[in-house]
Amino acid sequence: MQLENSSAIVTGGASGLGAATAAALADRGVAVVVVDLPNGADAVAADPRLTFAAADVRDEAQVQAAVDTAAELGPIRVVVNCAGIGPSERILRRGVPGSLDFFQRVVEINLIGTFNVMRLAAEKMATNEPDPETGDRGIIVNTASVAAFEGQIGQAAYAASKGGIASLTLPAARDLASIAVRVMTIAPGILDTPMLQTVGEEIRGRLAASVPYPSRLGRPDEYAQLALHFVDNALLNGDVVRLDGAIRMAPR
Repeated sequence: MQLENSSAIVTGGASGLGAATAAALADRGVAVVVVDLPNGADAVAADPRLTFAAADVRDEAQVQAAVDTAAELGPIRVVVNCAGIGPSERILRRGVPGSLDFFQRVVEINLIGTFNVMRLAAEKMATNEPDPETGDRGIIVNTASVAAFEGQIGQAAYAASKGGIASLTLPAARDLASIAVRVMTIAPGILDTPMLQTVGEEIRGRLAASVPYPSRLGRPDEYAQLALHFVDNALLNGDVVRLDGAIRMAPR
């Protein structure tokens, strides 16, 4: 898909996977709107190629404003949903039930937030002129996790939210096929994101060694490379691709 004179939206784009993807799209000449919480503005300001739009992905009005901002910069051809959280809590711990508010918050941000951005961006994408080579009007790339398939102890909320994103992929692709918008999902394994950088070196080393090959932490730019491959390969649609070095997570 040709990206010249087009725009893109990257949620969670102020750090980690989203930041790497926003930079990779900007390298391709795309006008990138980074959607993140207000405290991400300073990180994005360091790259003059990026436009920052403060928004909570759960908020319809805030996301709509971000989508409108992107549409003013050019037809929205690419949306990459990286916004999300990954806290843990057991369903039952020492006889005390887990918090319902905790579970709802994780699902609302990760799953419902992804859907909210998808539906509002798709409305704009439907008005795009088809790509002259592929016929595409756009592509939406969502972020699940290997936890969608092998959630660990304490990951009930996170795994449920990411499993929802994985399951959303095919019906979303089928829904949006009528407007020639593709939908793909990346399920990362253990990637070296800011969340993981708070962990001690010993634990990071153990995590890296648990990956069959290559036995290291994944890099955010490898996520970005895969997202851009989805953009370029018009036959990729409606599927979830693991980016994990062949890891299969143990119960804990």
